[in-house]
Amino acid sequence: MTVDAYFNPDFTITKKLIFLLLSFAGMLVCSLGIFIYSKVYARKYPSDKREEYLSIDFEIRLQKFFEMLIAGTAVMSFSCAYVIINHVYSLVASGKATNLTRIERYLTSTWADGKDFILLFLILFSCVINTVLDGFIIRLKVLTSEEKATMRMLAMFYVILILMYLNNIGDESEYGPVMMYYFGLMIGRFVYFDASFKDFVTNIKNVIINLPYMLIDIALTGLLCYIGFVSGYFLERNYYIVGLFHTQIFILACTFIIHHAMRLFYFNKKH
Repeated sequence: MTVDAYFNPDFTITKKLIFLLLSFAGMLVCSLGIFIYSKVYARKYPSDKREEYLSIDFEIRLQKFFEMLIAGTAVMSFSCAYVIINHVYSLVASGKATNLTRIERYLTSTWADGKDFILLFLILFSCVINTVLDGFIIRLKVLTSEEKATMRMLAMFYVILILMYLNNIGDESEYGPVMMYYFGLMIGRFVYFDASFKDFVTNIKNVIINLPYMLIDIALTGLLCYIGFVSGYFLERNYYIVGLFHTQIFILACTFIIHHAMRLFYFNKKH
């Protein structure tokens, strides 16, 4: 059992470019929708300050959406890694995977003996991925740390909903342990040691206010993932979550292009 088993050999470069264009079109539609909302919302401000407010408001809202996408990809990477590792372990345990190398046998025994610690490490690693992405590769400098934390929490809720759906449609993999980790992290975000009732209410309010970004992400990812499976770009035998993760990667690539294109446009306009 190799990593190649989780890829579709028929998903050629041409088809990947087509899917990238579809992802880019979906991202542009979502970004346009956010811009229209900001423009409508800006009408309550005086006409002489409306354009300035619109520019600031749109940038904040768009970066919140980008953070949602980035955090969703990071969280999904943990879920996908768990499914693949657990599947390989199941093949080894059942005797279907043989002729293992020394390293593969070591990794298998490590997973059997220290599964919980490995899952914890994977969660921490996904957090590192998130920080690298939104701090260096796709720098979201406008958002505050509190706004980023809210969007990351929503990303966990987004993945939990997806995993619940996959369990409901009868995906062969078991997502219970992953969901329990996410639930624990979310509860810790709402109720921590020195939190007051006011803090709890504030966190709930922030989640509700930013909920539309999660719904947009679900709609975009769901539509693209559906197209990917129907077109044969993704394979059901690789588990639905692998196709979902591939979709997130394409969306992330489009996020990178749009973000830096807008930065370049703003720089040229300013000078």
